[in-house]
Amino acid sequence: MMATTSLKLPDSLKERIAKLAEAAGKTPHAYMVDAIEQEASRSEKYQAFLAEAEASWQAYQATGLAYDADEVNAYFRAKLQGVELPKPALKKYK
Repeated sequence: MMATTSLKLPDSLKERIAKLAEAAGKTPHAYMVDAIEQEASRSEKYQAFLAEAEASWQAYQATGLAYDADEVNAYFRAKLQGVELPKPALKKYK
């Protein structure tokens, strides 16, 4: 089921959307639905990122365990060059 929503758009935006939709081979409606879907997905991913960062921070506060940034950077640089290094180990910082 699809709900109906009404949007009031400034004429200039409506004209821009019509041109962009035509160039994309879509109706203005489909173009707007896709744009809203993309923004909703982007916002959801950002919220998940923030939640993961907060959980990580809380885990660090509780345990004091973290990875050394220099070791992590060296590990990824080596990976990109095809060199095998052992994964960095967690260290106690607090």
